[in-house]
Amino acid sequence: MTTQTSTEGKKVAFRTLLYFFIPLGISASLVTISHVIINSTLARASNPAVVIASYSVAMSLFAIFERCAVILRQTCATLVRDRNSFKLVSQLTIFILSSIMILSLVIGYSPIGELFFSRVMGVKDHMLAPTLSVYKVLMFVTIFSGIRCLYQGVIISNLRTKWLTIGMTIRLLVMAGLSWIIIQNDWVNHGYIGAYIFLAGMVIEALVSFIEGRQLVKKMPAKKEDHHIVNHSQVRKFYLPLLMASLIAVIISPATNAVLGSSGKAEIAIASYAVAFSVLNLLLSFSTYFHQIVINFYDQDTKMVIRFSFIFSFIPSLLLIGIAYSPLGVWGLQHIMGVSGELLEHSLVALKFFIIFALCFPWLDFINGVLMLKGQTKVLQFSQAGNVLMTIAVLFFLLFVMPNGGGLIGSLAQSVGVMTETIIAYIFMRKFLHQPILGMRRKKLSH
Repeated sequence: MTTQTSTEGKKVAFRTLLYFFIPLGISASLVTISHVIINSTLARASNPAVVIASYSVAMSLFAIFERCAVILRQTCATLVRDRNSFKLVSQLTIFILSSIMILSLVIGYSPIGELFFSRVMGVKDHMLAPTLSVYKVLMFVTIFSGIRCLYQGVIISNLRTKWLTIGMTIRLLVMAGLSWIIIQNDWVNHGYIGAYIFLAGMVIEALVSFIEGRQLVKKMPAKKEDHHIVNHSQVRKFYLPLLMASLIAVIISPATNAVLGSSGKAEIAIASYAVAFSVLNLLLSFSTYFHQIVINFYDQDTKMVIRFSFIFSFIPSLLLIGIAYSPLGVWGLQHIMGVSGELLEHSLVALKFFIIFALCFPWLDFINGVLMLKGQTKVLQFSQAGNVLMTIAVLFFLLFVMPNGGGLIGSLAQSVGVMTETIIAYIFMRKFLHQPILGMRRKKLSH
């Protein structure tokens, strides 16, 4: 990785990066527990298949809309350095969340929603009403998620990352407590029970983020001299490419499942891919905040940021190698995840091909952080499109040459896709590496 001279000439201690990064990683890892709480609650319903299915289908649409909210975190963390820039990002947040709410109301309360879930999502008639009832709750989760991410951006840029862990911990305690009450009273009869548990947790996390974030905003200067974010177009220019890249990425999951569904032993292929992907996501959760290390420290001490990233970037792939190639991994899949027989064999093969993904992803997030810092978010659209195109091409190629390949078809295709995305992003990063930092550009131009 090519380095450049730090713009401020300051040195950042390794300990400082550790104290900043570890709470982010913990909070990202704890997210998975939220879904474990909900699914374990819904599994106690009298008809768990219908209840869990209605919740899962509604969640798939929720996930698309929440992407629009989650990238407000990166937008705020990168652009907000004074109260004026916070106001601009807040106004964008209000517009985005209002638009999502209007679309969600149309989907939840008009015939368009029934048509969407039945024709696009393939929901059967008897599942329509339960699915819509779940979505009518989840649409409020999106709103609180957006509020949470806006203020988390402020918290991160002020290096107060412990509050993300605190907020997530309180959220999980509330969700676990609510789940216990619901189970004790035998109230688990609809998928929307899971949505209400999710909503309660998100409201709590949003409240914690709002209280801490609001205090930090009040301490900011009204207008920072050397900060160039002064109008809405600059905020939109940063946010919209991130949004497009995020929406492009949505294609990968359904495309992978569709191809695996056309392969030999489709059930084994889809299930083994899902098992391997869930393990990968758990191991990579710590790496999803590498871009924040770059955004907040790269301009102060580039060499230390690269050194820190280099050390931590190999942890997910080393852990994955241990799981895929050791008896301990077999034991974990059997006794913790309940995987056995042919599914266990295919899951282990899929995990081995996901090692490429685990090697590339931390550096992709690092490179994306540099591109965000330089204000080049439009590059993420091209790199993400490259990922999608390569993933789909490899999916069909592998389906043709090894139709009984099982879950490895999905894991190898996605690994090649993310490797392609990393290469494209790196090429563009090299091009923009010596451009001034986004927040400092106005000051430099004035000289």
